Amino acid sequence: MLMDMLIRIALAGVLGGLIGMERQMRAKEAGLRTHILVGIGSAMFMLVSKYGFADMLNSEHVALDPSRIAAQVVSGMGFLGAGTIMIQKQVVKGLTTAAGLWVTAAIGLVIGSGMYEIGIYGTVLALVGAGGLPPPEPFSHR
Repeated sequence: MLMDMLIRIALAGVLGGLIGMERQMRAKEAGLRTHILVGIGSAMFMLVSKYGFADMLNSEHVALDPSRIAAQVVSGMGFLGAGTIMIQKQVVKGLTTAAGLWVTAAIGLVIGSGMYEIGIYGTVLALVGAGGLPPPEPFSHR
């Protein structure tokens, strides 16, 4: 079980890093390191939410809701994302980076909960959407 958790944390960091690399190559506000940290942190929060309180489940008066910690990650990402958004001369900058951080947090939560395929698929879609990967062949001629 420990090895599976460590793999989840590492994979969330790698997937977050891919999104961060795309942002860094474009010289955007939050790059590789920030996205890696968001992915790792989100996965760890999900792991704590899912497994961190297992010892308390033996009590008949304790009810746990693993979605509560995940909800707070989403809330916290709003603050982090807001820090990357700037308005200069009525032009909004950093919105795509903020969205990338938000998606990276979601990917970290998904990977932390053990849904590897969904996290990888989400990463590929995020990279295509941000312009870091070419679109799939059937869509490239439109």
